[in-house]
Amino acid sequence: MHGGSRTSRTVVILTAVTALGAALLAGCADDGADAAGGKTVISVGTFGVFGYQQAGLYKEYEKLHPDVTIKENVIERNDIYYPQLLTHLAAGSGLSDIQAVEVNNINEVVTTQTDKFEDLSGAPGVDKKRWLDWKWAQATAPDGRTVGLGTDIGPTALCYRKDLFRKAGLPTRRDEVGKLWAGDWQKYVDTGTAYRKKAPKGTVFMDSASGLFNAVVNGYTDRFYDAKGKLIYQHSPAVKDAWGLSVKAAEGGLTARLKQFEKPWDQAFANGRFATVACAPWMLGYIKEKSGAAGEDKWDVAPAPRPGNWGGSFITVPRAARHKAEAVELAVWLTRPEQQAKVFAEQASIPSTPAAYQLPAVKDARNPYFGDAPTGEIFSAAAKGIPTLRIGPKDQQITQAFTDVGVLQVEQQGKSPQAGWQAAVEDIQSAVDG
Repeated sequence: MHGGSRTSRTVVILTAVTALGAALLAGCADDGADAAGGKTVISVGTFGVFGYQQAGLYKEYEKLHPDVTIKENVIERNDIYYPQLLTHLAAGSGLSDIQAVEVNNINEVVTTQTDKFEDLSGAPGVDKKRWLDWKWAQATAPDGRTVGLGTDIGPTALCYRKDLFRKAGLPTRRDEVGKLWAGDWQKYVDTGTAYRKKAPKGTVFMDSASGLFNAVVNGYTDRFYDAKGKLIYQHSPAVKDAWGLSVKAAEGGLTARLKQFEKPWDQAFANGRFATVACAPWMLGYIKEKSGAAGEDKWDVAPAPRPGNWGGSFITVPRAARHKAEAVELAVWLTRPEQQAKVFAEQASIPSTPAAYQLPAVKDARNPYFGDAPTGEIFSAAAKGIPTLRIGPKDQQITQAFTDVGVLQVEQQGKSPQAGWQAAVEDIQSAVDG
């Protein structure tokens, strides 16, 4: 799982990073010690909810390896986790034996940090054909070294509230809902306009304009960089489409004007504030957690207008890890199709290994919380249509400049699209120059 937003220049975030960085450094140092009884403690650093703990994989592995104990260090937000990881890599200390890396950060790791990670391409039990070609390529340097093994991917669907759709006079069956916006994100916005005409009191159509921006832009191969690594975001059709639709939704009163992964957004799930949210598989567990019992069988899942990818991660083994050989063995085991299928069954995180799609845990999966939706079928189909996203070194910073600065200024502060765009460009330039 990999959600969260980043506004790294605020004092609050910088303070949090400093404090949590110190805590993580101390925690990781402790994790490197051997536990009582002579067991090897393998530390795993993650962000968000990866599902390994929830799916019982650590306990399963410990039973297979009685001499091993696994300890996971979790930071909820990647925008805090990743800067810490870079700090620890620079210091060569404070690192877990396994470190997760989110897809928007993997290019920067591959291009600037390769020498600080073990090459997993030739690790025992690793066959690159096991992964989707584009997923394997994302973590592989030009010289063939592969720094990370793919965990999940984030094919995008749309989660919607059947009860709110019904009250607004819209269809509620997922096949009919999918037809409302099939093939075109503009149709999704148009559906929002129709919803607004009869919207249940106190509700809006979608959670945020930023969520729409992400969903649209991630359906294109070339977004921020071209094939030569040149920045193209100012003239990219992907960005133009995503920006235009998101600011239209914001100015049209179709959004709840919320920043994703913050407490007001969480609370809005529980309150039934919005009717739709673009959702990757990993978000289904999040929605269930935040909506609680009151949302059961009210949420459902329909295909998105166009396939796209939101999120997905890798696990790596730093060269400064204390237990490298044991960590590599665990990383290989955790990313096998069988294990990825188990994580999907628990967390709905779609595997990056196609062989897992044919396993019953994925192929036949239905989610009772979401009206028994055939989530395995919906997300596997979306996964097959995902374009090969071209990732650049500053993808995360560029994305967040648009979502957390530009779009948010239009949505929450009422600034003009031109002013929001200029603010995003200035933030991007600062990130690129820095």
